[in-house]
Amino acid sequence: MDLEAAPTDPIYAAGDGTVIYAGILAGIPTVSIEHPGGLRTTYQPVLPLVAVGDTVTGQQPIGTLAPGGTHGYPGLQWGAKFGADDYINPLTLLPAPVIRLKPPPSA
Repeated sequence: MDLEAAPTDPIYAAGDGTVIYAGILAGIPTVSIEHPGGLRTTYQPVLPLVAVGDTVTGQQPIGTLAPGGTHGYPGLQWGAKFGADDYINPLTLLPAPVIRLKPPPSA
């Protein structure tokens, strides 16, 4: 999932977990977090503020967006999966937005 963000923007953990990777992966600065239940989230290109083995909490800053983007996109690439190959849409990890209908303006 590619999300709009600007270089040096803080990047936050999607939830509680343990950092399992913080470094350069295929030339791209990367942070990966293992969450309870076997969920793994990955963030690229992120200059880490955390190290392997660190415990993080949801919404904790884990790094800053590196300049350049990945795959030609200037923003955050966010991935999520269970196990080795069961990728999911990471947006499903976010709370559902609250939708409120407003009354029409009075004439």
